Amino acid sequence: MLRFIYVIVMHIHRIWMIPLMGYYAKHPEKYSEKFRYEYDRHAIHLMQKRGRIHTDAYGLENLPQECGYVMFANHQGKYDALGIMDTHDSPCSLVMDDARSHIPLVQQFVDLVQGKRLKLDDVRQGARVIREVAGEVKTGRKFIIFPAGGYAHRNGNYVDAFKPGCFKSAMRARAPIVPVAIVDSWKVFDLNSLRRVKTQVYYLKPLVFEEYRHMKSVEIAELVYHRICAAVQAAEAGHPEIAVQK
Repeated sequence: MLRFIYVIVMHIHRIWMIPLMGYYAKHPEKYSEKFRYEYDRHAIHLMQKRGRIHTDAYGLENLPQECGYVMFANHQGKYDALGIMDTHDSPCSLVMDDARSHIPLVQQFVDLVQGKRLKLDDVRQGARVIREVAGEVKTGRKFIIFPAGGYAHRNGNYVDAFKPGCFKSAMRARAPIVPVAIVDSWKVFDLNSLRRVKTQVYYLKPLVFEEYRHMKSVEIAELVYHRICAAVQAAEAGHPEIAVQK
């Protein structure tokens, strides 16, 4: 939390960026998806520089090149999506808890990439979001989903269990499922320190439709969960080259 407060205070002179982000988000007819995505990344890079945060990416070669896909990642804290977007050059969006998405700056950040807001206590709205994500992935868009549905501040790389329903978005779109293992992301805002911090993002080998077409969402969730757990363990052991092969 100390780093979060420090970054906000140190960038108070850039508060003008918030309404500008809102303006860009409201006018997609003027500003392309690439432009809006890069402006989000610009804000991320400013925060990283002041906050002394660095993120290393591994397995970028595993990302599909010719189609839309859904990235499913473990969840550790507020920095998780930022770490992925920092290292993911192609524009992508995200699905986020509606209750946390209306805070100033967070709201504009989500709107810039046309993110989806998920009401965790509304089953019908959740089903609609899944259908919307599936439809957009079919057109070539990329999304980040955190299938754990939340995170606990436990200061570690523990991987919470995944909710199978989240995977139906990719299943409906018959799109590649890209497991993403996040390591040490919790340190960014949970450590009560301003010392330099390094996080890691591992893009694992995608699970294509032909591989999972006969599987149920519960089976897919379990498979992706175990692959991410194995990657996190390999990364913690200092073997990133093994982690991306999981």
